[in-house]
Order: sequence, then structure tokens, then C-alpha cells
Amino acid sequence: MASPDELMAAAVERTGLDDFGDDSYREGLEILLRALDDEARLNGRGERFVYDRLGLHLCQRLQVEDWYRRHPEIDDEPIEAPLFGLGLPRTGSTALSFLLARDPHIRYLRSWESTRPCPPPSTVAGDDPRIPPDQRPVVVGTRHHVPNDIAGPMECLDLMALDFKSQMFQAFAQIPSYSDWLLERADFTSTYRYERRVLKLLQWGEPTRPWRLKSPAHVIWIDYLDRVFPDARFVMTHRDPTDVMLSVADVYADIVGGFSDEVDRPYLGELNVKQWSTGMDRTMKYRASGADDRFYDIDFRAMQDDPVGEVRRLYAWLGEPVTEEFENGMRAWWAENAENREAHPKADPQAFGMDLNAIRPLFSSYVDTYLGDAHGN
Repeated sequence: MASPDELMAAAVERTGLDDFGDDSYREGLEILLRALDDEARLNGRGERFVYDRLGLHLCQRLQVEDWYRRHPEIDDEPIEAPLFGLGLPRTGSTALSFLLARDPHIRYLRSWESTRPCPPPSTVAGDDPRIPPDQRPVVVGTRHHVPNDIAGPMECLDLMALDFKSQMFQAFAQIPSYSDWLLERADFTSTYRYERRVLKLLQWGEPTRPWRLKSPAHVIWIDYLDRVFPDARFVMTHRDPTDVMLSVADVYADIVGGFSDEVDRPYLGELNVKQWSTGMDRTMKYRASGADDRFYDIDFRAMQDDPVGEVRRLYAWLGEPVTEEFENGMRAWWAENAENREAHPKADPQAFGMDLNAIRPLFSSYVDTYLGDAHGN
């Protein structure tokens, strides 16, 4: 298996650049590589995919630093009051992000630029080579797990991966030591600082627009996010945890199953229950500390019943208008997605070692606090 120095040397040779910036990324890279070597049991396809992905992140980091070296004025770009979508996975947060992306007056992280933020989109003339000619996104796993569009919004996980602290890696491989480190010991301050650095690069040369960002994983590290984005606001989507834990574990199994011939489903079930129950506890504590007025809550059921109405109420809370163009775009997207939604088979809880009656108490405070009222406001 490749060592950190070998991967970094390959990235330097590939790009002709040698400045990776602050070395905060080294700890995560080293722990991740050890876990991949000792625990992941990757097959040939998995090794090619994962190590190519790590090399891509290192190359992109070199290029980000090179753009800043040549254009230090990028650092003057304002990132003001971004809106972060978060919550448990499988709660409608991706659909919400696609609806918000229909607002022509905001900026979101586009799928085609999330893994390759360089060069800054404003510097590319004509068709951007990062956009596949057939406009089809890469599917990791056997099926689409969420609405998917190469021009649509993507989660923050790829930007976080540039600091090698990202939940994304544990969806590719079974790496318990890395997952434990992420949850219990990793300092995400540098991760969110680097995300902010890349957001400045992405908007450089474009009209300044408010960012709409999203990842369920932000609930786990929200204290660190707040340190870097102290004026951030949050839209939190809610659903009964017993409706989502099995589904998200099944997503992990589908993706890992393409990269390993030995999928440990009970481990994936335990991993997700532990991480998301911890995330709910941390976010509830954060909200109770005086940040509750920075949150807008949307219940999954309300979103399904009246998606445009929910966004209208969110925008009223933000103090921003919903234009006719924006509303028409949302209605068109929702109708189209409803027609194209794929039916997913129901997973067997026993295969993942899941007892829903044992899971429910872990989320009881969360359920009592946020699922009694459709809006929480």
C-alpha cells in the first residue's frame, strides 16, 4: 500500500507543484492510510478507486495553494452568513438542497466542481472540461441513493476531504480506527478553515452570492463549524431515527460492497447508530447553549406534503424573497424528481444487527424535542 510520502510525491510529480499549505492534513492522511492498509480489505477495484481519490485530493490541494500564491487577493473574498443544511441522513436534506439550488440569486457547491475545485470556474472560458459531456454523474454503488445531477448541489464532504477529515471515506471502506478518530479525537477546525478557503476560490471572479451548503455530517462537528463560520445559519431536517438508520447503513453496504468482497453489515449498522446518535446529542447541546435562534427546522413529513411552502417559510425566516422564477424552478424539479424516483429495496434489520427497539432510546431526547412540532419554530 502507498505511504503518505509516496502519495504526496506522486501528486507533486503529477502537478509540478510542491506546496500543500498548512500541514494539518497530514494527521488525517496518515491515520486513514493505516486504516486502509490494516482494516479495509479492499478488492482490486476498491484499491484503484480509493487511492486514486486520495491522489486527486492531494493534487487539488496543491492547486488550491498555487492559485492563492499567484492571486493572494482571493483571500479577501467575503463568505457571509452561509446557510448550512444538516440533520440525520435520509431526512430530505438532499431534496431540499436541490430546491434551494433553483434560486438564481444564491451560490451552491456544484457536483462537477466539488472534487475538482481548481481551476476557479470564473477562469474557464467555454465548456468546463470537468463537466462530463453526457452530463451524467458517476454512480458509486449499484444505484442512485439520492437525487443526482452533475449540475446539481453536492455535499461539503469532498471539500472536507482536502484536509483528510471526512465522513466520506468511511462510506468507501470499513476503517474502524479512522472512524473512531473522526468521532472522538479529530480537530475539525482546520477542516472547516480549508473548506472556507476553497469556497473563496470558487466564488472568486463571480458576483458575490450567499452560499447554500449541505451535509448531514455537520451535526457531528458543529462546534468546529461554528468556530470558522460564526455567522452561519442552519436549516435542519428531521425524521424518526428508526426510519433512517437502517436505510443509511444499507447505503454504506451498497457502496462498500463495490470496493470490498467482505462487507461486515453489523459493523456498518453499529457505526451509523453510534455516529448519528452522537451527532444528535452534540447538536442539541450546541443549540441549547444559545444558538437555537440560528436554526430553522423542517420535518420530513411536512417537506413531502408541501415542499415549496416549506421553502417559502424558510425564506421568510431568512428575510429573503422567493421570486416567481425560483418558485417555478422548484415546482418543476419536484415534479420531475417524483417521476424519476427509483424504488429502493427494503433492507433486513437483522442483517445489520439492528434492533429498532434498542435504537429508539438513543435518540429519545432528540425525538421528544424536535419531532413533536412540524417546524420547531
